Amino acid sequence: MPFANFKVPAGTLDAAQKEKIIHRTTDLYAEIYGERARAGTMVLVEEVADGGWGIGDHVLTLALLTEGEGGGENEADASAGHEPGTSAGTDDSGS
Repeated sequence: MPFANFKVPAGTLDAAQKEKIIHRTTDLYAEIYGERARAGTMVLVEEVADGGWGIGDHVLTLALLTEGEGGGENEADASAGHEPGTSAGTDDSGS
């Protein structure tokens, strides 16, 4: 029985988006394993509580994740001393 587990930040997906993940994942497994797999495919869309995520030693919150939608500075870049929209180690001097 194929099983897929998606962990997403709580409050970022509505019911229709979760349903789309379930249908597309089931279709993918059926495409790979054949239609016989469709009936036994289990897809779990699990919501992780706000602040329960971490990437690169930074705790992510829903506010931080949605901040980028408005063009705000990425907290990880700010705390690492990077300018918004640049990456570490780049040289803009033209040399």
